[in-house]
Amino acid sequence: MAVIRLGLVGAGSVAQAIHIPTVARLGGDVCVTEVMDVDPELARVVAGPHGARATSTLEEMLAGDGIDVAVIGSPDAFHLAQIEAVCAAGVSGIMAEKPVVLTRAEAQRMAAAVTAAGVALVVGAMHTYDPAWLAAREALEGFGPLADQGPFHVRSAVHIPGNERFEDMATTMTRPVREARPAPSAQAQLRGGVMGLAIHDLPLARTVLPRIDEVVSAKRLEPWGYVITATGAGGTLELLARTGGTWRPDWAVDIWGRDLELSLDFPPSYVHAGSGSARLRGPDGRDHVFGPYPTNGYVGEWRELLAVLGGQPPRYDVQYLVDDVAYAIDLADHAVAALEDETAGAAR
Repeated sequence: MAVIRLGLVGAGSVAQAIHIPTVARLGGDVCVTEVMDVDPELARVVAGPHGARATSTLEEMLAGDGIDVAVIGSPDAFHLAQIEAVCAAGVSGIMAEKPVVLTRAEAQRMAAAVTAAGVALVVGAMHTYDPAWLAAREALEGFGPLADQGPFHVRSAVHIPGNERFEDMATTMTRPVREARPAPSAQAQLRGGVMGLAIHDLPLARTVLPRIDEVVSAKRLEPWGYVITATGAGGTLELLARTGGTWRPDWAVDIWGRDLELSLDFPPSYVHAGSGSARLRGPDGRDHVFGPYPTNGYVGEWRELLAVLGGQPPRYDVQYLVDDVAYAIDLADHAVAALEDETAGAAR
């Protein structure tokens, strides 16, 4: 396989602390040749060590010598237009950060662009490619149809300090100067929590809870976080997150069924130290342990993209990815509505 020319759309923490260190582990199969960021100096600094060309607009990047794969690591609101642009420019593959889009209408437009162009698309939800989750899911499904093993309760609990700590562990970061902005509303913070953090584990939840019908309660936590409980087809969902302190990181997902229990522990985002680990107790009464493995979900998602570019069918096709983001959007909508109802009730 020829070396794949990689263009980074956005030169912030996702590019610097996730994708550049990960492709460096791929044995020279991928080479960063273009770096685009609206901050020209940031693009220049990130591009320099790779001998890549730095640009400040996507149009300029796409007018260059060409790229084979684009990493969409820009702010979420720009993803759809950038995906459509790189598809039209003839790229072969896209690695798009989550959330890949922000509305159901955008998801349909994204799917249409990717399908029409025949582009390989991987969404960078690293837990869905974590070797421990993949092994545990295969074992879970080996006990029979999942619908027969419910009802399920899924719990995702995330306690981590701020991302900067882990970004600095992954690489030597160059950060842009950030302008002061007004604090987002409570609704925007809660939506951002679902679409930015809970979304890591929602595809895992969707495996056993295919639909969310109602958010029973949604609350924000200080200094930043949320507690959300929901119900739907197949059982119940509980999401807990708190960030911003200095405590020991802890990222756990538990899935309980009628006769089984699956417990997963994941490293924090940006950490390149192997996979998560999983323990499954099934109807056979035995404990099945998976991981930790030497490689993590970041390597897994890149290996997936290279495999699809090489002709293998995708693990998650475009419709599956659309359904994943639609699930998150619906949950966020329900959570915001529940928060507003609770706020209005407290004010009466």
